[in-house]
Amino acid sequence: MSRPNWQSIRAVVARDLTAVRRSKAIMLPMTLVPVMLLVVLPAGTAFAARTQDASGVSDFLNRFPAGLTDPIVGLPQHEQLIVLVNGFLIAPLFLIVPLMVSAVLAADAFAGEKERRTLESMLHLPISDRDLFIGKTLVAFLPAVAVSWLGFVCFAVVSNTLAWPVMHRLFVPTALWAIMIFWVAPGVAALGLGVMVRVSARANTTQEANQLGAAVILPLIFLAVGQATGLLLVDVPVALAIGAVVWLVALLLIGRGIQRFTRDQLATRI
Repeated sequence: MSRPNWQSIRAVVARDLTAVRRSKAIMLPMTLVPVMLLVVLPAGTAFAARTQDASGVSDFLNRFPAGLTDPIVGLPQHEQLIVLVNGFLIAPLFLIVPLMVSAVLAADAFAGEKERRTLESMLHLPISDRDLFIGKTLVAFLPAVAVSWLGFVCFAVVSNTLAWPVMHRLFVPTALWAIMIFWVAPGVAALGLGVMVRVSARANTTQEANQLGAAVILPLIFLAVGQATGLLLVDVPVALAIGAVVWLVALLLIGRGIQRFTRDQLATRI
């Protein structure tokens, strides 16, 4: 099998990212939702945690299984509430962001071409089917990772700044946070778009692609929400292993998509 033509792939990525920047329907949720989840909400919770009485936090933590909350219980009482809220309870939001952004962009990958009536010109591009699919996948993957990483930087700045009067130190990120953001979150984004790009190729509109993909993406979101906080309480090797499993499933889905994708399928849906 020949190697991918990265020059052609970059041309597809540049072409589609230009279309994405011009679409308010895509840019608004990509911008507003991460800002609300990763900046506004953490700022509000950090401020509330800083101003509320933390005496009841120990009782709350004692309800969890022994050893699970050791990273928090071992802290001074006045630090426990802030670390609990911004260090652990908000963790699920970070896996929602890459899933949401990749799903929105992947749904537009082919269905958006049909809506904009540019699909026929795309089908005549001098590029192989495999490289076209890779390009469309990267158009969804790269912004999802960029938004997640930028959002995490904003979250860390807001959390550490507002918590400084209590913590007097930087408490975000930790080693496990870094693994979740730089290893697990990109894997989650790849997992979501591995499903949505294939759905988009079958749908006639972006709305239809979102509706079809929701049946798969929503369970992934619930799974991410349920596991993210626990991911921050496990050992580093376990967190790395969880990320490896996510990546393996994502790459299998994308690989099957590359093998099955053909322009003839798209042409029959014009």
